[in-house]
Amino acid sequence: EPAVHGMAEEGIDYRGCLYLGLILTGEGPKVLEFNCRFGDPEAQVVLPLMESGLGDLLKSVAEGHLDPGAVKAGEQSAVCVIAASGGYPGSYGTGYEIEGLDDSGGLAPAGGQPLENVLVFHAGTSWKDGRFLTAGGRVLGVTGIAPSLEEARDVAYRAITQIHFNGMHYRRDIASPVRPARSSP
Repeated sequence: EPAVHGMAEEGIDYRGCLYLGLILTGEGPKVLEFNCRFGDPEAQVVLPLMESGLGDLLKSVAEGHLDPGAVKAGEQSAVCVIAASGGYPGSYGTGYEIEGLDDSGGLAPAGGQPLENVLVFHAGTSWKDGRFLTAGGRVLGVTGIAPSLEEARDVAYRAITQIHFNGMHYRRDIASPVRPARSSP
């Protein structure tokens, strides 16, 4: 709200996405960044939960008559975990085969049992000779969708463990509960 009010006070007629990157700490939420766009992981958790048509919302915003009641999201939660190349965010190799994906680029059924409510977003991949290969630092965004944040986190982490490529790594603390800050003696 302070950012929106500040822009209005300066006469800025801002129309678009204003993304606030937050981190939850023991002292409360802290702002990490402002962006006028969604980043990949943010879009990969927000857009699958939208019940409103994104195109209609964007058109309404551009024309300056968005009805706040038109923005509808489902009751589900989503968590996205990024599978990154070894060495990322520094230098990293490419061209490694990605195992665990089906021919369409989704999660291949492990033991014949596909995980439900999983979306796999390709970021740094290429398709060559019938195989998906790594082609960037952020390779895949694996999103789990479930009724609660904890369940969505479990779905995302179960799914990402079925994917493998040389040097693959990912954070293991995404959507983890906030630990209380330690008090000084």
